[in-house]
Amino acid sequence: MKWRRCSRQARGKEGGRLGKLPRWLIPLMSTGAFVGVIAGYLVLDRFFIDHVQGYAPVPSAQTSASAAASASPLSPGAASSAASASVGGEVTWDDWKYTSDHVRIEITKHSTGTGSNTVTYYVADVQVTGEENLQSAFANDQFGLNITRNTSVIAKAHHALLAINGDYYGFRQDGGIIRNGLLCRNVPVRMAAAIFQDGHMEIIDEKAVSAASLLKRGVTDTFSFGPALVIDGVVQKDFANVMIDSTVMNRAIEGLNPRTGFGMIAPNYYVFVVVDGRSSGYSKGMTLQEFAQLFKDLGCTQAYNLDGGGSSTMIFMDRLVNLPQGRTTERGTSDILFVGE
Repeated sequence: MKWRRCSRQARGKEGGRLGKLPRWLIPLMSTGAFVGVIAGYLVLDRFFIDHVQGYAPVPSAQTSASAAASASPLSPGAASSAASASVGGEVTWDDWKYTSDHVRIEITKHSTGTGSNTVTYYVADVQVTGEENLQSAFANDQFGLNITRNTSVIAKAHHALLAINGDYYGFRQDGGIIRNGLLCRNVPVRMAAAIFQDGHMEIIDEKAVSAASLLKRGVTDTFSFGPALVIDGVVQKDFANVMIDSTVMNRAIEGLNPRTGFGMIAPNYYVFVVVDGRSSGYSKGMTLQEFAQLFKDLGCTQAYNLDGGGSSTMIFMDRLVNLPQGRTTERGTSDILFVGE
């Protein structure tokens, strides 16, 4: 792998001086209208305008199978053919399962309750043989604020077999962000999830360990959202006042919501879970406490909550598995966690 440097420089429209003010704007500067314009711009700049701060890892060379797959939109047939060519062994798959010499994925759909109490969720049981099979990716392969694409679009660009939305790091300006072995942001504030080269996962306190020490220990990816759901086999509690963001949009997230999370049963053995919600009669969502207990029941020793709500998405072989908020459309996100060959 060759890595493009993760710089702090923005380009073009993403930053810079306002420049010389036009004459028509000068009379407005003493009015409330001017204040409103500036306030509106600041909101747009903070939450909507793309700010590229660096570039994601780029492979030094694609396998011939990946190159072939990139020539046309990824489809289940193309994905399985590409995988078969890259692994050199037998590949079997259907709408819910995938098996090769290096990857085994099985997705199951679960529904509990009836009527307005119905909860629908999807569990992907994932076993891989190496770090190259469990990776992360940024929208547009760019690191920065407000850069988003649908989970399916990012997954297709990276020939993912299975993908879930990540931590939506681009909505925030804090957290320790390591992706594919590259340190992209180092503003420690919360408990995070770390994936290591040997396939194991740990819940870490960003404020207690340095990014340098994590990289030295072989961390390939960190996710900074939370909260931690299961730590060393123990279900976490006291989620009532958990808040993730320090922005004006911050709020407690313990209540019933769509959820995305992942957990480790053993090294190189993971589960990805997406819970649908906010759709009466189909799925009301889960509380954080219910979500944490679900990972424990699935056998996880470590588990972590990722961005949820309208972002909660699972993609398998280019197919949208779940129904985000009861619909067949996705919401853009900054990043994904995915499985590939």
